[in-house]
Amino acid sequence: QVQLVESGGGLVQAGGSLRRSCAASGFTFGVYTMGWFRQAPGKEREFVVAISWRYGTTYYADSVKGRFTISRDNAKNTVYLQIDSLKPEDTAVYYCAAARGRIATIKSAYEYWGQGTQVTVSS
Repeated sequence: QVQLVESGGGLVQAGGSLRRSCAASGFTFGVYTMGWFRQAPGKEREFVVAISWRYGTTYYADSVKGRFTISRDNAKNTVYLQIDSLKPEDTAVYYCAAARGRIATIKSAYEYWGQGTQVTVSS
């Protein structure tokens, strides 16, 4: 059974930081690109960042460059998202997702999804 279990969301003040985790099971984590998406109220789910399976290549959405950092630990089947300098516009439900193969920025490329966790940034 495939699972992506997320943790680390919550309420944070603007300018603060938090670290998200996503623990994977039920599939071969080491050959999947891992990504994070987010969905703000009334908006489409959007790509945030992804990390490739083989070389750890990363790709960030312009809106989060310099503030978000993705990493992965293949030994622990876990992907992390460090978020710094949080802004109110970062408020959203954040989802981790897994895609077989290369880095992708479109939702349809991702095969498995986590349950999503709310991140709220207060001003």
